Amino acid sequence: MPNTGTDHIVTSYNEELAALAQAIAEMGGQVEVAIENGTRALLKLDRELADLTIIADQRIDDMQRQIDDMAVSMIARRQPMASDLRAIITAIHVASDLERIGDMAKQLARRSLKLDGLNLQPSFYNGVKNMTALVLQQVKDALDAYGNREAAAAVEVCNRDDEVDAMHTSLFRELLTYMMEDPRNITMCTHLLFCAKSLERVGDHATNIAERAYYLATGKQLTGDVQELQRQQIKA
Repeated sequence: MPNTGTDHIVTSYNEELAALAQAIAEMGGQVEVAIENGTRALLKLDRELADLTIIADQRIDDMQRQIDDMAVSMIARRQPMASDLRAIITAIHVASDLERIGDMAKQLARRSLKLDGLNLQPSFYNGVKNMTALVLQQVKDALDAYGNREAAAAVEVCNRDDEVDAMHTSLFRELLTYMMEDPRNITMCTHLLFCAKSLERVGDHATNIAERAYYLATGKQLTGDVQELQRQQIKA
């Protein structure tokens, strides 16, 4: 059973909190599959997989609405306070970030449908695969930090976001090179630039989830704690 952080006298309340956490975990699993499929559809120009990925986004949207409904219902009926209210509000925000990640997967799939053929250097394909692997790990680790309420794990996810940004910059420069070498590549590479940006945005949303996991675990904003640490280091 997912960690809800608090045990209550009313068993049904515990069950509702656990169901909310489980719904987030299931939505996270769907989102991870969507990113994998969207990237595979892009690299292999698999139109059937692209169509399936686009259709699957509706399921992710439905899951977000269900989570929102569960959370609002719990707030109205249970009038939660302290850590319980924090857990419910955090679930709403995490579901929103997961829905946006699902949108990024749909964008990858849609862009793949606009490409007639890819004839780029192996380094580009490897770069996309490596970036996808990294952002998927970021999403997984952020969700684990959220589910287990691990502040240290959440911080680690945020610290790795620079790696995602660096990979995005590398792909951006490589695509610009292809465009300058042959103007016929401009249209295709423009679509791929948007795809690389979509993957970078997945990393940003994973960071958002990690920050919310930190807040859930500590009751503090991660950004504020980092700034305070920096001020202490400057004084030292």
